[in-house]
Amino acid sequence: MALGPFEFAKYKRPHFEDRNLTSDSAAMRDVAEMRTEDLGDLLGRVSESSTTQIDNLVGDFGRLREKMRVDGERIQRDIEEYRALSEQVMRLTKTVSESVEKVRASVDR
Repeated sequence: MALGPFEFAKYKRPHFEDRNLTSDSAAMRDVAEMRTEDLGDLLGRVSESSTTQIDNLVGDFGRLREKMRVDGERIQRDIEEYRALSEQVMRLTKTVSESVEKVRASVDR
């Protein structure tokens, strides 16, 4: 069976003569427009809130970066002080060891 062209007449939307339905349609359009405005306002508030949160995070990251820099410098200084102290201990240990050897040598004579 071959398909023929559509009969568009049977697919037409019904036409309402009742004035209440027409005013209801207008009211629904007004509500839809109002909701569109509300959505625009909501989108603006969400966008502003998101932007504020992002700005706060960027600020937090900047402060954390500065703290890491300061802490890194402090750790570098601590490492340098430890290295210097370690060298002093090694020199002192060598001096004490040499002194003990001298004492042993003088006792053994």
